Amino acid sequence: MTEHTDERQAALRLLREEAGKIVKTVPGPLASLSLRAGELALDILWAHGTAPAAPPPEMETEADDPALHEITAPLVGTFYAAPEPGATPYVRVGDRVRAGQTIGIIEAMKLMNQVKSDLAGEVVEVVTGDATPVEYGQALVRIRAEEP
Repeated sequence: MTEHTDERQAALRLLREEAGKIVKTVPGPLASLSLRAGELALDILWAHGTAPAAPPPEMETEADDPALHEITAPLVGTFYAAPEPGATPYVRVGDRVRAGQTIGIIEAMKLMNQVKSDLAGEVVEVVTGDATPVEYGQALVRIRAEEP
C-alpha cells in the first residue's frame, strides 16, 4: 500500500469512530447520518416524526451568574449518572447537594472514580448524559452555590 492509501484508511477509520460517537449521543432514532471531510459537513436526519424537541433555553453562564458553578470531569473516561443501570441518578435538576456529595462516577481503565461536588447548592443542569464518554475538564453538572 502507498502512504496516501494508509492516510486515507486512517482518516476513514477516525471518521467512522466519530460517527459512532455521534449516533450514540443524538436523541431519537436516525434515518441517516452523513459526514464529509472536504469542506466539513454533517447532516443528521431523524426518522419521520421523531425529531428531538426544541433545545431548552440557554443556561446562564458563570459570567452572568457568579453563583453558577460547573463540576467538571477530573479525568477522561465514561460518565455514569447513577450507581448502576436503572438506579436513581446521583443528582437531578432541583436537588440540593452538599460539599463532598457524589454527583456521578467516571469509569477509566475499569476503575470507578467518584466525582464529588466541591460546594453546596442546587443542581440547575445535568449537562452530561448517563454512560457518555467525557474528556478532562468537560462540564458534567451545573450548580448554583448557596450563599454563605
